[in-house]
Amino acid sequence: MAHVVVKELFKKYGELEVVHGIDFEIRDGEFVVLVGPSGCGKSTILRMIAGLETVTGGEISINDRVVNDDAPRDRDIAMVFQDYALYPHMSVRQNLGFGLKMRNTPREEIARAVKRTAEILQIEELLNRKPKQLSGGQRQRVAIGRAIAREPELFLFDEPLSNLDAKLRVEMRTQIKRLHMTFKATSIYVTHDQTEAMTLADRIVALRDGRIEQVGTPDELYAQPVNHFVAGFIGSPTMNFLDAALVAEEGGLAVVPAGGPKLKIPPSKADRYAAYKDKPVVFGIRPEDLTNTWTDDNRDGAGTVPLDVTVDIAEPLGSDTLIFSRIGNTEIICRISAVSAPAVGSTMRLHVHLNNMHLFDPQTGVTL
Repeated sequence: MAHVVVKELFKKYGELEVVHGIDFEIRDGEFVVLVGPSGCGKSTILRMIAGLETVTGGEISINDRVVNDDAPRDRDIAMVFQDYALYPHMSVRQNLGFGLKMRNTPREEIARAVKRTAEILQIEELLNRKPKQLSGGQRQRVAIGRAIAREPELFLFDEPLSNLDAKLRVEMRTQIKRLHMTFKATSIYVTHDQTEAMTLADRIVALRDGRIEQVGTPDELYAQPVNHFVAGFIGSPTMNFLDAALVAEEGGLAVVPAGGPKLKIPPSKADRYAAYKDKPVVFGIRPEDLTNTWTDDNRDGAGTVPLDVTVDIAEPLGSDTLIFSRIGNTEIICRISAVSAPAVGSTMRLHVHLNNMHLFDPQTGVTL
């Protein structure tokens, strides 16, 4: 297994700086996901760790050895690409064993590694086929198998599921999770898909514009986002954001979304927000906290308040239903338990679980 440390890492293309002095650490056996929108620098960072991009500034070390100037073959890594990168003229068997062959591994050892890998990935029946005879999901399993066969210290995944359809993405995501649980190899995974990040990662590095916004477990980024960007990027559907004000209310505080009703803040949160009374804020609430089920969040019921909304659009999903409505001029999404789709224009009484609310500074986006 590998211990990876990235210190003050910079990358420039001419005068254009795309990675701005980032720092993070990946512990032995950890599965870390670099996530962010297109152009945030996540693939560039991965390629610098792999040795496929030169480092403009800073330091990358693997197991306490600085590898900035090491060739990719000297870093003991295996990389899985988005486009599979299989050799079309070779069989699956030959593709799986190619990396070992290049390292002059004895033929018998290669055969054992290929057999073991094929059994793990359940692709034994594909060993004599060429890549053109495989489906997209099968090709991706072979690409992952080629990495596994080498038993490297560090696995790198560059958006490996992007070319698969929705069903295969779920299947391969589960396969990758299961493989990590089996091998416990240090892994760095790049994706723009927050669902992949949440389901796969031990920890997530959330990136924007070549800078790290937050590092933490999936639960930490979901429940304790440090700013507006992370709160909006993590979670599906995305968090609702409404311009609002904080006002005094019956010895406590209430948040008043523009064009909406007063929502009394639970006493457990009021102290935290006291310094922002009578100031503009951005009110954040997730769709799953705007629901038709009531919960006694604070035992005294103070964490849950009613809200009547008019249905604009209803999207039944089977297990639940998404309701699109408005507060003032702002569209909100609510996730309610499975019901027959309510009529457009009808009024629904929902419950807002304010123990899970967030407030953000409207200027800086920082969580208050």
